[in-house]
Amino acid sequence: MSRLHLTFACGSLTLAGTLDTAPGKTGLLIVSGGNEVRSGAFSGQAQLAATIARAGFPVFRFDRRGIGDSEGENRGFRSSAKDIAAALRAFRAIAPDVERIVAFGNCNAASALMLTEGAGFDALVLANPWTIESAEVETDAADALPASAIRQRYAEKLKNPSEIRRLLTGGVSLRNLSRGLLQSVRSDPIATGLAQEIKAGLEAYSGPVSILLSGDDRAAQAFESSWDSADPRIERCAGAGHAFVEPPHREWLYARILTALRASLPREQADELDMR
Repeated sequence: MSRLHLTFACGSLTLAGTLDTAPGKTGLLIVSGGNEVRSGAFSGQAQLAATIARAGFPVFRFDRRGIGDSEGENRGFRSSAKDIAAALRAFRAIAPDVERIVAFGNCNAASALMLTEGAGFDALVLANPWTIESAEVETDAADALPASAIRQRYAEKLKNPSEIRRLLTGGVSLRNLSRGLLQSVRSDPIATGLAQEIKAGLEAYSGPVSILLSGDDRAAQAFESSWDSADPRIERCAGAGHAFVEPPHREWLYARILTALRASLPREQADELDMR
């Protein structure tokens, strides 16, 4: 196994990518969220790629237009369909033995994959899809959270003895608390805009889908407020933050991605893995 850095075309522009090689016939393509470069925050996506490649699956990741080492203008996740399609073509070209490709995206990268109706991938792993209209990154999520998600946050805090102590000892801002309580009694609006768009996009996709939600992530809570909570494709990681940075949560994420990859293996290769 090795790590190769490469460039590929997206129209008249040149994008940068990285391939972690492995012998498997099923590969993983990582779509970066927000304005992250392909290595991810604190090299998290680079570490993910190395781990998955060691398990036998090649991994491709890339910088979309205007991000990192790629040319062009950064026009946000809503305009990333061409970037994703170009990366998929590049992956197939540099790894011609790969027969199936699973896509993974977190936050608005997950939403981008849904908006593109799966973009030609054989399976999707979608973590904490972004549904908040007011901003493109998570930093403004607190003000945009639906009332049901705010109520859920307060219910969880009331179960935590340390949060109760903070409240009783003055460690909680009464101004922020009163603001949150006022927001929590609002009625949730009917899902519109982005939430409906990603739902329609995913409904047009016929392949396997895994939806992974972090228990302590506001974007995940906002997503759930506009989604069917009984959707059997949803799995929840209790206590996890947005990027699954804690070791147990990171291992949980890796295990779910590997499950999706193994489910997409050609039968003969899957049987070979089962015998190991």
